[in-house]
Order: sequence, then structure tokens, then C-alpha cells
Amino acid sequence: MALGRDRTIAYARNGDVHIAYTVLGDGPVDLVYTNGIFSNLEIMWEDAHWSRYAERLASFSRLIVFDMRGIGLSDRGPETPYLELQMDDMRAVMDAAGSETAALFGAARGGAMTMLFAATYPERVRALVLYAASVRTMRSDDWPWGRTPEETEEFFRTYTDNFGTGENLRFQAPESWNERYQRWWARFERLIASKGGFRELGTVFRQNDVRAVAPTIQAPTLLLHRVGDPVVPIGMSRWLAETVPQATLVELAGDDHIVFLGDADALLDEVEEFLTGARRAPETDRVLATVLFTDIVGSTEQAAKLGDRRWSELLERHHADVRRELERFRGKEIDSAGDGFMASFDGPARAIRCARAIEDANTLLGIDVRAGVHTGECERLGDKLSGIAVHIAARVAASAGAGEVVVSQTVKDLVAGSGIEFEDRGVHELKGVPDAWRLFAVRR
Repeated sequence: MALGRDRTIAYARNGDVHIAYTVLGDGPVDLVYTNGIFSNLEIMWEDAHWSRYAERLASFSRLIVFDMRGIGLSDRGPETPYLELQMDDMRAVMDAAGSETAALFGAARGGAMTMLFAATYPERVRALVLYAASVRTMRSDDWPWGRTPEETEEFFRTYTDNFGTGENLRFQAPESWNERYQRWWARFERLIASKGGFRELGTVFRQNDVRAVAPTIQAPTLLLHRVGDPVVPIGMSRWLAETVPQATLVELAGDDHIVFLGDADALLDEVEEFLTGARRAPETDRVLATVLFTDIVGSTEQAAKLGDRRWSELLERHHADVRRELERFRGKEIDSAGDGFMASFDGPARAIRCARAIEDANTLLGIDVRAGVHTGECERLGDKLSGIAVHIAARVAASAGAGEVVVSQTVKDLVAGSGIEFEDRGVHELKGVPDAWRLFAVRR
């Protein structure tokens, strides 16, 4: 498998409309993938959730990802981007990428178009994966899973009003939402489409009804749906399971609608087994690790003061500074979203010194950074860390002020003799974490 970091963006032409796509991996099966509305092939890689998700797909396929018409880097074209045009764009992408037959993966609002393609071009579709596919938006006497006209109008009005603020993330991904991630998501939304473009797409999607297509799909179909999905009721996938001839439904735990958030590994395990016939053995063990969280203090106010362009430039320099110091102190970047970083170290003293170096570098940029450090047993799953120690580190960071590095008692005890000095900050109740924790601020 040759994945690397080659994310070259190419364009397929459908008439005068250009559709952006990229190809990753060299697996035995072509997998043509669309995220639906939430896609921009240029900046999505800033999000560690998406990067890890896409690279996992590309580890067992030749992954062809594209931005739908009117989304991200793709043209809107002279006509409203209705379903048939979206389907034609997928065909153009496959032709441009040299894919005669492929498995298709339609996520959320990309599901209806993917279903239409599979039914229209059965000779080009070897398998179909649908995640939380929206079959029909509006409720009717024979479709209880849609919304009433009033509910639909309110739903799309609220979505459109909130578009570009990141507030929609709180509703779409309640398990993954946090303030740092919302700030990044707001920028992501603004680079997906204009408010007017998003409103137009909402008009198209609210009129969707592909129920007549479902019984004609010939490809083996995997249906995936999280039971707590707040956007698309799971009843739609249950109906598809009864209607699509060769369909299998896997109901997954979770409340996040965005496909690459939440427990994405559980979902990817199902896709890998469906397409390859084999499920990846879990790569999990428990390790003692020091976890560092950092973020910028007052980032919302600074962003508003500087404007999008200058704030984006400042964030790029901030990210470069953080990554340089992580490399210098042998830290490993685990996650990043917006202006925040999570990293792991094999020693707490190096984590503290790295945090100080990050704060010093960003002071020169006029940025105040806060940091928190905790050492504890973590569960390692691939490149990720999870467990109570990670939550404690995040809460310790949240207690820090501008320019401060705050650590747990565990960290203070482990660095005894290192020359690092501390100020006692007393006992704290950490939200969502049992027991009381004594915290310490690192002295300059």
C-alpha cells in the first residue's frame, strides 16, 4: 500500500463544470467516496479525524474522493445542482480517475445520488456502502421518518442561519463537539459553500425522494447508521434494508451524524470486512503516557479583531511553531482542531519543557497559549490515545490561565529532581472526572 501524503487535487469535467477529486492508496478495489455536503478537499486534511478516517479507507482500497457539485472546490455550474447532475458528476470522476468499476460510498446527503448512480449504471458498481442515507426528506402518510413541511422549513432555516458559525456541529456531532473544534468547523463551513449556495442545496435536498430507486439496486449493499443520529432517523436505513435486494444493515452505537466523527473505527471495520472479506485485528494495548493539551486563549476575540485572512495566517504560524517544538522534545501529535493540540510524550519533564517552549514561541506572535499535562495509563488504538488519563489532561489544561502550564500531582511527583519548580494551585473538581485533583502551575 503506497499512501504517503500525495493529495494532489485533479478535476474531472462534466461539460463546462469542473469536479474536484483526489486519489489515495493503491488497494485492490476502487472506492469512490463522497462526504455529501461537508467536504472541501483542500482543507479537510487539517482535521485529524478526517485524515485518519480517509487514510484508513485508503489502506484497503484505491480511494477516489470528490467534492460534490456546488461544494468545496467543485463548480456549481449554470443549473441548480439537482440529483441527476450530481450523478453525472460521479460518472465523470470515475472516467477521469480511470475507474471502470468501483465500490461506491455515499455518506449522508451523498447517499441519494450514490443510490441513483448504482441503479442507473449497475455494470459499473461492484458494491455499495451507504451511511445514514437520506431517502426522502419530507414526511407523508407512507413515510413517517421525514419531517413535516413546517419542521423541514424550520430545520433548513436554522441550518442556514447558523452556517459559517460552527453552531451546527453542536447538533450534528454532540459526542465530538467542543469549543475548539467548533471554531475550526466554523471556518470549514465557510469554505464549503456560500450561504446562498448552501440555501440552494437545502432546497434541492428537501425535495429528494429516491424510494423508487431502492428496489432496483443490484449491487451488494452495506447500510451503516448510528442509532442516535440526530439528522437522519435510523428508520430510513431500516426501510432500505427491507427494500434493497442485497442489503445488510449494521446499526452502530453513537449520536454523531458526521461520518468521520464518533467511533469511526467501528464503522470502518464494517466497511473493510464488507469490501475485502476480512476484518482488521484490533491494534490496542494500554500504555503509560504523558498527555499534553494546548490551546490559544481568547482565540475567538482575536479572530474577530484580525479578520479571517490574518487570523488564518497567524494560525498557520502557530501550528508550525507547535509542531517544531513537538519534534524537538520528542512529542507525538495525536490530534489537532482549530487552535488546539493534543500530544503524547514518553516523559513528563519533556512535556513540560515543550509546553513552555510553545508558549515562548507564541508570545513572539502576540498569542497567549495555555497548556495542561497529566501522566496516566491510556488505551492505544492505532495512532490514537483514549481513556480517563486523556480526559484528565484536557480538564487540567482547561484550568490554566494565559501563559500557564498546569500539571497534575502525578506529573509533579514524577519530575522530582528535574529542577522544574511549581506553585500549588489547590484541590480542584475536574468536570466528568471522579475524585478531587491537586493541581500545580509550573514556575517560570
